[in-house]
Amino acid sequence: MISYFIGFFILVLALFVWGYLIKKKYFKEMDRLEAWKIDLMNRPVLDEMSKVKQLNMTGQTEELFESWRNKWDHVVTVQLPDLEEMLFDAEEYIDRYRFKKAKDVQQAIQAKLQETEEQIKRILEELHELVGSEEKNRVEIEELKELYRESKKMLLAHRHSFGNAEKRLEAQLSEAAQKFQEFDEKTELGNYLEAREVVLLMQNQLGKIKKHMDLIPQLLIECQSLLPNQLAECLDGHRELTEQEYYLDHLNLGTEIKRLEENLAENLRLIEATEIEQAEEGIKEIKQRIDILFDHLEKEVHAKHYVAKNEKVAYDLLTAAQEENENLSNEIIHVQESYQLSDSDFETQRNLEKELGTVYKHYDILIEKIKLNTTAQSVIGEELSAIKEQLDIIREGQQDFALKLQALRKDELEARETIKELTKKVGETVRFVSKSNVPGLPADYKYLLEDTNESIQNVRYQLEEKPLNISALNQYLEIAELTVEKLVNTTFEMIENVTLAEKAIQYGNRYRSRYPSIAKGLSEAEIAFRQYDYQEALEQVAASLEGIDPEALKKIKASIEA
Repeated sequence: MISYFIGFFILVLALFVWGYLIKKKYFKEMDRLEAWKIDLMNRPVLDEMSKVKQLNMTGQTEELFESWRNKWDHVVTVQLPDLEEMLFDAEEYIDRYRFKKAKDVQQAIQAKLQETEEQIKRILEELHELVGSEEKNRVEIEELKELYRESKKMLLAHRHSFGNAEKRLEAQLSEAAQKFQEFDEKTELGNYLEAREVVLLMQNQLGKIKKHMDLIPQLLIECQSLLPNQLAECLDGHRELTEQEYYLDHLNLGTEIKRLEENLAENLRLIEATEIEQAEEGIKEIKQRIDILFDHLEKEVHAKHYVAKNEKVAYDLLTAAQEENENLSNEIIHVQESYQLSDSDFETQRNLEKELGTVYKHYDILIEKIKLNTTAQSVIGEELSAIKEQLDIIREGQQDFALKLQALRKDELEARETIKELTKKVGETVRFVSKSNVPGLPADYKYLLEDTNESIQNVRYQLEEKPLNISALNQYLEIAELTVEKLVNTTFEMIENVTLAEKAIQYGNRYRSRYPSIAKGLSEAEIAFRQYDYQEALEQVAASLEGIDPEALKKIKASIEA
């Protein structure tokens, strides 16, 4: 019974603690909402509104002031008292542990506070905008008046610099002057925001007029003097080159200049109408087109100089290529008497001759174009440059092919020298074997020696053929070199095995009487040695001595080298 009582007591205590903690959490949120409400009540809205009374309380200003005051009165007399009542209700729900209901009310209070916050923020922003507009208007209108006076003074002092655009600029300044009166009227009526719009409009208008007045004199000089002079220079240059028998019909320069003169007239009209942005773009395009015309004329002059300088060079290159082609043809006939040429060699010669013929035709056509003078020098220059490049490629191909033909004789001489060296090396190897007192030669060594002599003889046969096949010669020569190298290596290995096997058998005799297995192994090694199988003999001795004296072969090698 006592245990039940204690359990019940603990449960009640836990519920009490839980309820206390939840209430504490909700009351903490209530403190935050209450502080927010107090902060809203203390916002300096009335202080800010008092600044508006310093302005002309008429028109737009009066309407806005009444609107802001009514909104603030509604906040103070209706919205905030309602919030106070909602806060009281929420606290009552929390005291009664009706946490869900309390949470709903807190959320509603949060929404109301946020809405009130935004209303106050809008009121203050509109207040600041109105007061700030009045301050900005007062400062900026003076700056605009000064800008107007400067622009008016410049227009009067330098009237001739603006040409026919002067009337349009004067009309625009007069229109701007009327805006000052409009600004004063709106300010006196308390319509400061509308006055602000007038100020912004005047800033754009007077700024644009000032910019145009800075640009117009230079644009007029370009349209009336600089660019027409450049077009005249272009025509004079065209006339001079035509008299010097340049072909320039492809430029259509007369038509292009006429079109540019019409564009200049159109841009002059745009300047007079103060359509300066369009005029600037149009003049920029005319400048680019004039630069292109001068570039075309200059290109023709440079091209003619290039043609005059390189026509003879191309002819000399062509002549040299033809002479080299004839030399190669004769060289092939001569080389064929001594050497066999591949199909690719003949194909190379045919291609070089074909390419040379094509270039020769192009050159003849080019010379005819120069004589007729019905083609632009720039086009002729490009064709001449292409011919020179093709000739350079052909000359390079001819040189490579000539070197290849010369290499045939070089390969033959190198092969003859190499075969002499290989024959000498084989003779030295045979004499070395003879001096080494080898008991006899193994069968595979004899076969290798025969193969070596045969490979050398094959090279000699190739050298005796007429015409000589260099490709086949080099193949046989490679085989001979590999075979001789193998013979030399095998010879040194064989002689080393003979010496080592002989010494090993002598060394093993000390164990023959005591160890029957060694005696048997030595007997088999001696049989292999007498049959000239020196490798087998050495392996037999090594296997026999391995169990008794593992270091035997190392000792024997050391004694031989010593």
